[in-house]
Amino acid sequence: MVVAAKSIQEVSESIAINPATLKEIGRVPNTDMALMPTIFQKAREAQKSWATKSFGERKKYILRMRDYITENAEDISSIVSKSNGKSRIDALVTEVIPCSLAADWYAKNAVKYLKPKKLPGSSLLFFNKKNMLLRMPMGVVGIISPWNYPLSIPFGEIVMGLMAGNAILLKVAAATIMVGDAINKIVAAAELPDGLFYHVVGSGSAVSKSFFENGINKIFFTGSVATGKTLMASAAPYLTPLSLELGGKDPMIVLADADLERATNGACWAGYQNAGQTCAGIERVYVHESIYDTFVEIMIQKTKKLRHGVDRDFEIDMGSMTTKDQLQTVMKQVDAALDSGAKIVAQSSPTNNANGYFYPATLMTNVNHSMKIMTEETFGPVLPVMKFKDVEEAIRLANDSNYALTSSVWTKDIKLGKKIATRIEAGVTTINDHLYTHGQSETPWGGWKATGIGRTHSAIGLDEMTQPKVISWDLIHSKRNLWWYPFSKDTYNALLDTLRFVFPKSIGDFVSGGLKMTKYMVKKMFSSWKV
Repeated sequence: MVVAAKSIQEVSESIAINPATLKEIGRVPNTDMALMPTIFQKAREAQKSWATKSFGERKKYILRMRDYITENAEDISSIVSKSNGKSRIDALVTEVIPCSLAADWYAKNAVKYLKPKKLPGSSLLFFNKKNMLLRMPMGVVGIISPWNYPLSIPFGEIVMGLMAGNAILLKVAAATIMVGDAINKIVAAAELPDGLFYHVVGSGSAVSKSFFENGINKIFFTGSVATGKTLMASAAPYLTPLSLELGGKDPMIVLADADLERATNGACWAGYQNAGQTCAGIERVYVHESIYDTFVEIMIQKTKKLRHGVDRDFEIDMGSMTTKDQLQTVMKQVDAALDSGAKIVAQSSPTNNANGYFYPATLMTNVNHSMKIMTEETFGPVLPVMKFKDVEEAIRLANDSNYALTSSVWTKDIKLGKKIATRIEAGVTTINDHLYTHGQSETPWGGWKATGIGRTHSAIGLDEMTQPKVISWDLIHSKRNLWWYPFSKDTYNALLDTLRFVFPKSIGDFVSGGLKMTKYMVKKMFSSWKV
């Protein structure tokens, strides 16, 4: 089979650069936007046929993708690493493995959550009605994905959308266009029907504009808050539904009884991983004053031992940042914090001649909420640490943010950790861990406040890929319902009797109302309307 995207007219190219070396790694033909109406037409035709296939039939295609990813894990990890700047180990554990897991889970579990469901009756008033809830495909779904997790974020949504019966149009970030090409090959391995999947290459504004103009049925977007707002404004005239996963400023609360070895290991991983370019990574740490100094000292030693640089022989812990603009954003935030009294107490060390967009893993103290480093998304390998006096202060500080994606509480008292978790304003709160639930397909992914709208992953994510539809019918055939025309005083009294029968104040009301209601109901339901 020829992948649909390859049939698109080649009008120009997108050039991919390795952000760790600043060398070109490939080129991908751009999509001719003039062909988008044709692409949509083919996608709609393919989707109509695809929607008639059973979950078992769709499953076979998705499992082919899983097998392709598994068999080509090393090559795919290398492509992600060179495109994004992260290490190959990072790419394998946070992108490639989760994609295989996602393909497997959605292929095997979509039927459980999307199959037709009978709805239980709500009242005796509707004793003759039966209802069924169906989850119908949206149609043609657009996915606009970011550069920080260029494989795992869009791929999970692709398999969700396909298992739900949709056609998919994918737009990946320009900075990681080679990963989009890799996704195209993964999908091609499934041998999907022609037209069901397209990899659209071009500028974000041009592609999103074309999506709206051609009647896209829904868009899943992951990216910045500013771009999310722009997309919402563009969607408004079309009333196009959106699922938005935007920024994060995730807090880590370390209680006095926390296991400091695990807590510091977790802080390093979730704060510096992917060069800090993770919306669900730790961006601010709050430590109880009784253990603050010890925590910081351990973090200093571990931060200094981290190695950053170009991934050649697996000798690094952290790779480069992905874009020059994001590198400059991090530098500005850190410099502003330093000017306001913050201190850098430790940084990672380079292992080789790193000429790309590198920023060292950086541990900061003397920070507070007057600084942007504690209130605005940094999206870089910077961990600012503050102390707190009690749990109430920790919760207040954690919630003092307009971003609310994930969070974590570190304590040996799991009961207390769960109690605190219920009070933290975030889509996810983990206890004694951080930054892993995105890899669990069974858990919903998304946040509160400015972090976005809607959810992906899990049964909820599958629901987001569908439209709910109710089908209702009568158990016993009748000529009329009790509340249909013609009206009379007897109709009025019968309806009152029905209400008293359904919600009686006494046994007498129940018996009397039931007898009167039944007599009139039988008469009206099974006799003809004489005109």
